[in-house]
Amino acid sequence: MLLPRALVLLIALALPQCACSRSSVFAKPRHFARDVRAALRALAAPAASLPAPRKRAIAPQGGGKCFAVSPAQVGLGLNANGTVNIPHGSGSGSGTGTGTGTQDVQPSSSSSQVIPGLPTSPPSPPRPAPSTPAPPANPGGTNPGVPGGSSGNASSSWKVAQYYAGNSFFDGWNFWNDADPTHGTVQYVDEGTARSKGLVSVNDAGNAIMRVDTTGQVPGNRMSVRITTQYTYTGALIILDAVHIPTGCGTWPAFWSNGPHWPTTGEVHILEGVNDQTANQATIHTRAGCTIPNTNSAVGATGRMVNGFNCDVDVTQNAGCGTIIDDNATYGPGFNAAGGGVYAMLWDDTAISVWFWSRGNIPGDISAKAPQPAQWGTPFARWPGSSCDTMSFFQDHNAIFDTTLCGDWAGNTWPQTCAAKTGVSTCSEFVQQHGDQFAEAYWEVKSVAIYQSR
Repeated sequence: MLLPRALVLLIALALPQCACSRSSVFAKPRHFARDVRAALRALAAPAASLPAPRKRAIAPQGGGKCFAVSPAQVGLGLNANGTVNIPHGSGSGSGTGTGTGTQDVQPSSSSSQVIPGLPTSPPSPPRPAPSTPAPPANPGGTNPGVPGGSSGNASSSWKVAQYYAGNSFFDGWNFWNDADPTHGTVQYVDEGTARSKGLVSVNDAGNAIMRVDTTGQVPGNRMSVRITTQYTYTGALIILDAVHIPTGCGTWPAFWSNGPHWPTTGEVHILEGVNDQTANQATIHTRAGCTIPNTNSAVGATGRMVNGFNCDVDVTQNAGCGTIIDDNATYGPGFNAAGGGVYAMLWDDTAISVWFWSRGNIPGDISAKAPQPAQWGTPFARWPGSSCDTMSFFQDHNAIFDTTLCGDWAGNTWPQTCAAKTGVSTCSEFVQQHGDQFAEAYWEVKSVAIYQSR
């Protein structure tokens, strides 16, 4: 008597076989009647007395050894009433469909139907459920990634290349411990010394701290920190979010960048000032050939241009082309009292531009890590590429934090700015003898983001 195809399938599922073997249950007709009777007895038994589920083997594609697979792994479930369950949707169960793992078939109470025929091949394994996108990769500790797993929004034309924040902030920076090239009364120290002396840390708010040594008196140069990104870029969008910047007589802090061959590969200062200065000055320094227009309308910026319009360091005695933003919230005590703010520098083939926003006015797209520079309005500083090719005069830059003391700028302007206020005739003497005056000489940085165009 011919059996229904579904019953034949159940018999097959109840019996061991190996699809990669030349023999199978159907190749041994002398045992067929016996095996059918055994299967029918099993199906007629109460659910509680059902034997342990059997596993059958299926051959991996391309040949090779068999690996075990149960009916559940081909999308089927065996119910207590002897019917075969067809799961709704695209499949269920665990496993990747490779390897040697097995899965038992347990009686199911879910809705079922009799399968109309033998499937020609197992269904594809179920896709894993969607998960939250992972942060950007961190090869070698140089890209700690964006908190929350975001690497920029699809609505922005910029993607995160490097992000420095939190406990991993100092990953991906090199500590400079050579002599100060600006001739300051300062000794930059390596990372080990900086940490042991408490000059760098991450505070309870998750912000990076970089400070000047406050030992009362020092016989020579005072210890400080200068760090440089290991990441190099030509063209980028840089966003600095800082809560506090160094301030006070004798200090010369800067957040800036330069290339490997000064001044051939250029220098860009995003944030810089000296002594008791209260407004930020952004500046570029170049080799011969870079000039800028002499009016704000032609430049496309709101700030006050200083030092002239020829940016060649040999012509300006290293002063370059600077722009001051006349706002006390941009630098020094005013910046710190307001809880800091955000600086953004956009360097592309049209210009180098710098913006600033105080803490309460940071654009939402920056907070969302989906920057939209076209919506930021007029920058306070801008150096157009029409008369200074930004991809030629500036190349292969690294971002830098430092706090030097005295030196070519803060030291040279000491007589006009701090001598009378401090009662000390020279900047170097002040730095060496009055460590307690450097309590405010520290950076507190929430993050630095370096974006590249998509």
